[in-house]
Amino acid sequence: MFPERFTFSIADWVNTWVDELVTNYGDVFRHISDTLLWAIINLEGLLRGTPWWLMLAIVAAIAWHATRRALPTLMIVGLLFLVGAVGLWDKLMQTLALMLIATLISVIIGIPLGILSARSNRLRTVLMPLLDIMQTMPSFVYLIPVLMLFGLGKVPAIFATVIYAMPPLIRLTDLGIRQVDGEVMEAVNAFGANRLQQLFGVQLPLALPSIMAGINQTTMMALSMVVIASMIGARGLGEDVLIGIQTLNVGRGLEAGLAIVILAVVIDRITQAYGRARHQASQ
Repeated sequence: MFPERFTFSIADWVNTWVDELVTNYGDVFRHISDTLLWAIINLEGLLRGTPWWLMLAIVAAIAWHATRRALPTLMIVGLLFLVGAVGLWDKLMQTLALMLIATLISVIIGIPLGILSARSNRLRTVLMPLLDIMQTMPSFVYLIPVLMLFGLGKVPAIFATVIYAMPPLIRLTDLGIRQVDGEVMEAVNAFGANRLQQLFGVQLPLALPSIMAGINQTTMMALSMVVIASMIGARGLGEDVLIGIQTLNVGRGLEAGLAIVILAVVIDRITQAYGRARHQASQ
């Protein structure tokens, strides 16, 4: 047994810090929560209100634009049609809305952080261990602080998903910019381009395949949080998986699980196709 005189706990410190955060900045968190809730309710309403055939047509157009191939486009549309055929279309749209909001927030925060990390070795030294913690911390742990700050519902589910899913995007954005050829940057400097021109004219376009891979990974990790997020009030496909576990309804859980897999495959194929297209265009 480990000697008690050498043991200590950070639980009280963390609890005190969270309590002070809620007390001092409760209004700020409430405003953020209301804004996010408005966004996700409206997006969810739009997706659920769109006729299924029109949604399939939109997805088919996006898939064709990404792949320029008929077979992958038909496969993507067919898989989504299969989800609707088993009666999970409405839940699919709920999950898609949650995932899109979480991915959008991850992109808004993650890409700028990746750019700053690529430009500052000091920031990178501090940021990388934090990203390691975010990726290795059990995902259930994220539910505790967000529940205290935002209560039950979709908003804490979004924040827990963002924390879990954002690190790959930051890492791959940083990596993509750092891997831009030094000779290219020397040539750009020789032409007198300023830092913004270098970033938006050269670095980001050349790093775009890596950034697209980061968005792909972030999206996949966001989907992996769907079931866990359902435990704190986020509805959608994860809720059916959770109910299947609680009631030992293997069939219901399997149907919802396969629907999540199908959504992951669809998004993965589309984002990978866009990444390959950008990579070929940059060569």
